Amino acid sequence: MSSIHLEPQDLPDIAPHNHGRTRAAWVTNGSIVFGFLLASIGLAILFAPLMWIGGVIIVVGMIAGGVLRALGHGQPLG
Repeated sequence: MSSIHLEPQDLPDIAPHNHGRTRAAWVTNGSIVFGFLLASIGLAILFAPLMWIGGVIIVVGMIAGGVLRALGHGQPLG
């Protein structure tokens, strides 16, 4: 049993209704999964260009997700 007592004003704010299901999150996660899949296939068949293409897709997807979030298509920060 915990001896910590929290008052209602000490609790964090309620999460937004989207729970991270935003366009920025979908683009970022989808590109990471697709890029990792391509890179994994390239590694399995020992084809270096496919591994590099997968890595580039991951990096571009992360940048695109950051841009989308900056444009207001992501979950609010506060």
